[in-house]
Amino acid sequence: MSNHTQIAVIGAAGRMGGALIRCADRFDALRVTAALERPGHDAVGTDAGLHAGRGELGVPIADDPGVLRDADVCIDFSFHASVPDHLRQAASLGKAFVLGATGLSDAESGEVAQAAETVPVVWAPNRSLCMNLLFALVEQAARALGTEYDAEIVEMHHRHKHDAPSGTALHLARRLAAARDQDPDAVACHGRHGEVGERPRGEIGIHALRGGDVVGEHTVSLAADGERIELAHRASSRENFAFGALKAARWVHGREAGLYDMQDVLGL
Repeated sequence: MSNHTQIAVIGAAGRMGGALIRCADRFDALRVTAALERPGHDAVGTDAGLHAGRGELGVPIADDPGVLRDADVCIDFSFHASVPDHLRQAASLGKAFVLGATGLSDAESGEVAQAAETVPVVWAPNRSLCMNLLFALVEQAARALGTEYDAEIVEMHHRHKHDAPSGTALHLARRLAAARDQDPDAVACHGRHGEVGERPRGEIGIHALRGGDVVGEHTVSLAADGERIELAHRASSRENFAFGALKAARWVHGREAGLYDMQDVLGL
């Protein structure tokens, strides 16, 4: 592996794309060498660094996926429907991939698995280092307390988020259910309304709140008669997620083809 890892930012004009470009300067071993946006986007042709507010980078935002060949690793925070095309292009060029997009359909998720047969792919519902520690803590708590403790997950994000519940909330539910030997789809309850009756034992409640400019908040409550434990993560800056994604990009460069997550990146 070379001393430097060259990065292509897909969705470069978005909130996370800008955060990635700004945060890349914190890694001596990383260089942003390509930036991609959808055709027709107003930012196409502008300097990616200037658009992100970090100063001129010398990398124009392009709408041609061919620019991905100028990188070692692609980081994709674009809209989920665009992900399959990006994966196929990266795989055809032999480029490693860090996927940050959420809300993927079953078919789109299948494309991720297919690409991972050819190139290394890091796919995680959340790139925050602290959130990935929370995943492990929630699993540990759920295994220790079992279904005698009622599990509820509440997430809140900004008004512009398209998917609900968040991919992170769904992953928390999956980790929690696995620790209790449950099928997450069978025990999930997405919100409640009307005469729902008594809460069944083992149910996992998942609730999505939207408003303002909230970057991301997730709280897992495990409650029984007389006590409750809450495990929470609150993000106040997108740069936390960008930092994790960039760390994943540096880690995945030179790996064997396969599907990885942030637990692999962090050695958890």
